[in-house]
Amino acid sequence: MSSANRAVMERLIRNIPDFPKPGIQFKDITPLIGDALGLKAVIAELLEAVPEGIDAVVGVESRGFIFGVPLALELGVGFVPIRKPNKLPGAVYSQEFDLEYGSSTLNIHQDALIPGQQVLLVDDLLATGGTLVAGAQLIEKAGASTVHVSVVIELEDLGGRAKLAQERGIASITSLIKY
Repeated sequence: MSSANRAVMERLIRNIPDFPKPGIQFKDITPLIGDALGLKAVIAELLEAVPEGIDAVVGVESRGFIFGVPLALELGVGFVPIRKPNKLPGAVYSQEFDLEYGSSTLNIHQDALIPGQQVLLVDDLLATGGTLVAGAQLIEKAGASTVHVSVVIELEDLGGRAKLAQERGIASITSLIKY
């Protein structure tokens, strides 16, 4: 990663203490995506690390959409959303999972991917890995394979990278900023 891009990104990510609950140090990317230079730097750096052969980009609601759509456009492939319950109108696959501060459920349309597709899974943050493991499980339910995960921020001490490797066999991961 270029040192100029890293400096721009680090300057534009702010800490919000005790959000969404006491003890959580939230990494707020709204200044980063609100800055054209910052957003451009993120997309350029994520794109640089994408392996060849990606057939689709899947983004996790909602910040994964922000980064996933421009990556899909640059790669010349489609974008598939993974959403929270009751947000997709068709038949869905569902996956429950634990977060560092609770639990949740994610959905993907059953016909969103073509069996055998090689997928790039995108989100803003890798923490405990629960959200991305659930995303990879949904991709598998749809018959495709997660071949790479891209995130902007990784909270290394929370073990999400190891969880992705242990539970889904995913070792190809890009994280731009590590805390």
